[in-house]
Amino acid sequence: MKAFLDDDFLLNGITAQRLYHEFAADLPIIDYHCHLPPDEIAKDINFRNLTHAWLQGDHYKWRAMRANGVSEHFVTGKATEEEKFVKWAETVPYTLRNPLYHWTHLELNRYFGIDKLLSPATAKDIYTEALAMLQTPDYSVRNLLQKMKVEVVCTTDDPLDSLEYHQQIKALGFNISILPAFRPDKAMQVDDTFVLNEYIDKLQTLSGLVIADFVTYLDALKVRHDYFAANGCKLSDHGLEHLYAEDFTDTEINAIFKKIRHNYSLMPLEILKFKSAMLYHFALWDYEKGWVQQCHVGALRNNNTRALLNLGPDTGWDSIGDFSQARSLSRFLNKLDKGDHLAKTIIYNLNPADNEVMASMIGNFNDGSVAGKVQFGSAWWFLDQKDGMTKQLNTLSNMGLLSRMVGMLTDSRSFLSFPRHEYFRRILCNLFGEDIDHGELPHDIEWTGKIIRDICYYNAKNYFEF
Repeated sequence: MKAFLDDDFLLNGITAQRLYHEFAADLPIIDYHCHLPPDEIAKDINFRNLTHAWLQGDHYKWRAMRANGVSEHFVTGKATEEEKFVKWAETVPYTLRNPLYHWTHLELNRYFGIDKLLSPATAKDIYTEALAMLQTPDYSVRNLLQKMKVEVVCTTDDPLDSLEYHQQIKALGFNISILPAFRPDKAMQVDDTFVLNEYIDKLQTLSGLVIADFVTYLDALKVRHDYFAANGCKLSDHGLEHLYAEDFTDTEINAIFKKIRHNYSLMPLEILKFKSAMLYHFALWDYEKGWVQQCHVGALRNNNTRALLNLGPDTGWDSIGDFSQARSLSRFLNKLDKGDHLAKTIIYNLNPADNEVMASMIGNFNDGSVAGKVQFGSAWWFLDQKDGMTKQLNTLSNMGLLSRMVGMLTDSRSFLSFPRHEYFRRILCNLFGEDIDHGELPHDIEWTGKIIRDICYYNAKNYFEF
């Protein structure tokens, strides 16, 4: 019987073990999509304790605690940080077979060298032991990044963001590239015209342009897109239920924009047309600059109205949606490709029922100009666990070229989440290793090892031109 979390964790066989330890384990990390706060990197903060480092903003853990019967007082409420940690420690033994059990103990081990299993019996000792380390310079956020061999971090930033912290980090000469990514979701969120008008007014002030119509709205956003490029940005990102690809005319969009500025309600088709126009223009700008556009599709957000009113968005009330994806994705990519304006593109899917749709669709628009130009992105959010990753990797293998995949990312707000790259690498090596052991792939360790190194690091480095 294997020991839990030993050196060969998730590696079932000598071949998988060799592939991981010889080819994947020591590679640097390119984290090209995450939600790390750049101000904390610029200030090089130390976390107060494990609760501050681990539980603040982590809706994965919050959902598990609620499911375990923990009162909101100990989740996002006013309980002390140590009380919240104790409630998390009480929950962890009940997360067996949930990826949180793996992640929790990987993070305790990889960052703090703690091998104990977290439970009510060990909570106080683990909290105290980690607390002592977190107070030292070695555990500042920059040193946490270096400890995990992180080479590039791409944060997620609104077009109105000043990027002042990215500028400060660059001026400090920090040896890890901390780059912004352009996330203009709020600029096209026309479902609430009052909120959108507030956004437009702020953009007008920031850009120095008078926003009189849709054309000048685009002009002002383009100013910000250019500003991001000047600050090292190479990626955009969009969080969408599905791609928007309705046909529209300039006349229609100008009329819709006037309605928005007068706070008039829009018809459902007008909303779709406006979002389609915005997404199309963003895609054109990305192509012009040679950026990579990322689209995260399939989340059904804010399902619990009471919780949304009490706690706000992004607090753990989202789920997988069952939106129709294929036709709109095809129309979006085809319109750009038809005009020879399709940027390098990554599509992340949240509903595993659509895996084959995504994996087959990307093959329609790989034109030979770039290896893996259109990517089926790594398993995302609810799917970035062993089963979800395996299904995504197998689907891509069956319908495309897994060998050209740009690998894993954290998509996290936590500086302690980087063992997710190790988790992915182990799962990847195990898939290849088992195929070799079963005679389904040749026993060519060097070539297979090269493919693994590419997926884990080199493909991303080349694709994003970092």
